[in-house]
Amino acid sequence: MNYLSNNIKHLRNLKELTQEQFAQILNVSRSRISSYEENRAIPPIEFLVAISNYFGISIDMLIKNDLTKIKDVSLLKIGNDRLLFPITINEQDEELIEIVPIEASAGYLQGYSDPEYIEHLSKIKLPFLPTGTHRAFPIKGDSMLPVKSGSYIVAKFIENISQLKNGKTYIVLTLNDGIVYKRVYDKIEEHNMLLLVSDNTKYDPYYVPVNEVLELWEFTCSINTQEYDEHELKISSIATMLNQLGVELKALEKSLK
Repeated sequence: MNYLSNNIKHLRNLKELTQEQFAQILNVSRSRISSYEENRAIPPIEFLVAISNYFGISIDMLIKNDLTKIKDVSLLKIGNDRLLFPITINEQDEELIEIVPIEASAGYLQGYSDPEYIEHLSKIKLPFLPTGTHRAFPIKGDSMLPVKSGSYIVAKFIENISQLKNGKTYIVLTLNDGIVYKRVYDKIEEHNMLLLVSDNTKYDPYYVPVNEVLELWEFTCSINTQEYDEHELKISSIATMLNQLGVELKALEKSLK
């Protein structure tokens, strides 16, 4: 399917540019912009390069993905291998938190950069969180006790690996293991790798090459869901617990004043 013409028009509209303004930015005529958007002509490679540079999106992404689905998310340039990062906002332009349910966690590795996948995740607003993009991830296994299997970790997205804080806990999305929750150490200078360490000493530390790390999310808070069977746990229950945490934090803050 040819997405290119619709993508060009949609990206221009996201920037709120007229065809004339867009043409001036790219140093082409308005009629050329019109012909590309209406699929009456095929843009040359130099035009695609210019659009790629202007929007910070790879040519491959521009040609092979339907970017018109991005209606309530932002485009962010994040490194060479990750040029599209979807985040959800509400009508007040406030970021919402996506909850990755247990049954969908296996598909996160394939869908993490797909706006349509992210769009279908349940969302909540948690005003008490610090600024930044947050997401809630389910935890499996006992490698990070006392965080138990079935708990949820709310974590903040780390845009650049240089922001990593040695010894802090992170949700790490890796090419081979998918979602893992570990204590992370920067070993880039010595080995070009990250060292992932479990709090449960039964599990051995292991290295992950930097080029296999797709996402890093820094721990913000956790929710213990042990009173529920993980297969019966509903997103609404998780959302309620997260919102209750916000109420409790606000009450604590008031009591300390």
